[in-house]
Amino acid sequence: MTHSPTPNDSAASLSAGVRPVGFGLFVALLVASLPIFWLGFASLLSAWSTAEYSHGPLIPLISLYLFLRELRRMPPPGPARARWPGLVVLAAGLGLAALGNMMRVPDIVTYAFIIWVGGVVLTVFGWDRGRHHMLPVVHLVFMLPLPQILYWKLTIFLQTVSSEIGVWLVSLAGVAVYLEGNVIDLGVYKLQVAEACSGLRYLFPILSFSYLFAILYRGPFWHKIVLLLSAAPLTVLMNSVRIGVIGILVDRYGIEQAEGFLHFFEGWVIFLICVGILFLMAMGLQRIAPTPLSLSEAIDLDFNGLGGIFARVFGIQPSAGLLGAVLLTAATSLAWQTLPAPQIAAPDRDPLALYPRVIDNWQSYTEQLDPDIEKVLAADDYLNAIYQNPDVAQPVSFFVAWYNKQTEGQGIHSPEVCLPTGGWEVFSLQEMPLDLTAEGYGTFRANRAVIQKGLTKQLVIYWFEGRGKRESNDFSAKMSVLKDSLVSGRTDGALVRYVTPIGPDETEMQAEARLIAFMRESLSTLPRFVPF
Repeated sequence: MTHSPTPNDSAASLSAGVRPVGFGLFVALLVASLPIFWLGFASLLSAWSTAEYSHGPLIPLISLYLFLRELRRMPPPGPARARWPGLVVLAAGLGLAALGNMMRVPDIVTYAFIIWVGGVVLTVFGWDRGRHHMLPVVHLVFMLPLPQILYWKLTIFLQTVSSEIGVWLVSLAGVAVYLEGNVIDLGVYKLQVAEACSGLRYLFPILSFSYLFAILYRGPFWHKIVLLLSAAPLTVLMNSVRIGVIGILVDRYGIEQAEGFLHFFEGWVIFLICVGILFLMAMGLQRIAPTPLSLSEAIDLDFNGLGGIFARVFGIQPSAGLLGAVLLTAATSLAWQTLPAPQIAAPDRDPLALYPRVIDNWQSYTEQLDPDIEKVLAADDYLNAIYQNPDVAQPVSFFVAWYNKQTEGQGIHSPEVCLPTGGWEVFSLQEMPLDLTAEGYGTFRANRAVIQKGLTKQLVIYWFEGRGKRESNDFSAKMSVLKDSLVSGRTDGALVRYVTPIGPDETEMQAEARLIAFMRESLSTLPRFVPF
């Protein structure tokens, strides 16, 4: 005679399975983790308020769902063995979090949190069982914002690709169109493919969705890989279609088509189309599978019994490994709370508003940046001056962006990011040696770029200045900031950039000679404003 479980049976079973000591240790572990990971949590809440990462709060819930599905599919865990690997992983996460806190870099802390979560799973279940529950842990990566340097490089790459494909689609519709950098020129109207149009706000949720889709999909492993890898190119292609459609509508019906609700609506339509295409791909893959399934059978989306599985948290088995995880986490958080917080040194300097407006025969005027550019730049102080010399054919633009600190989400943006969005194309970019020993700057390597908009060319020389060091590579500059935040407590720095037009009757070398000559005259004063 069979017996169907009733609510009373479930309650009795739950009561019988409750282990107050084990559950108490688990709660203590969570509470103990808050101080050491707080910087990362605060950063996540801020990132989730932006359009690109607004899907973030859903990711932990989806990871929990995946975890409960795995628990339901597998037999109840028996006595855990080999808990020590979990403690090693947990300790590594805590160590990385401590390092991120000392550097004041939230991205490091958030990635450390995911490592710590993996260590907790391995400690609670033991190595043999816990390693099979890592897919939900890895899924948590999709809730994190990209490191700033990767975000901007990916943004400009996607802007460029989306612009080129979008213009190609507009031209197929018989519209006369021209692309200048990321500016789509329709003749009467010009459309700026801005940061918001790069497709990142679709890419991150679609990548997360495709990861979930691949896990839930029932089929050969290579089917899952196809569904997972198709998300990124699919998103870029559909975002390009969106830009192309906007361009055609603007040409036909006016600039209003690129603004307001329609722009927002087109974005959501593209997102839903991407999801629909993934479902169609799954149906197509099933048609070529050895044993085809219907779409409802191929996507294992089942919530039955998850409440009872979640209740197993009350029955966590107490163990020396779990106690060790609590003590290790609590000790790290306590040490972080009681030790003096690292101080970010702010060197004495003069504001750039006092930088000399006359240098020898060069006289200057300053220009305020566009408010949108100022917001993206996020500099604490900047100088944007144009110097002219009656004895020199072309002017020189001198730009300095100063940052008091380059952690906690702040930092220098490379001109490689902002130039194309202003309609300028980077015609060539290479490193060049500079010998400014006489000016107190020594010998170092800088970036030399030729940028072009239409028939106009300009020569740009720039580098990253900070704490007496000069770097041409933005990644190396960021690593130097992280190192100095530990060694000297300083994370200040600046972007130093010189620009001059390349006249129609002169060569690049002549323009370069003009820039370097002006550097020698202007840099001797700069340490007052960008201290070594």
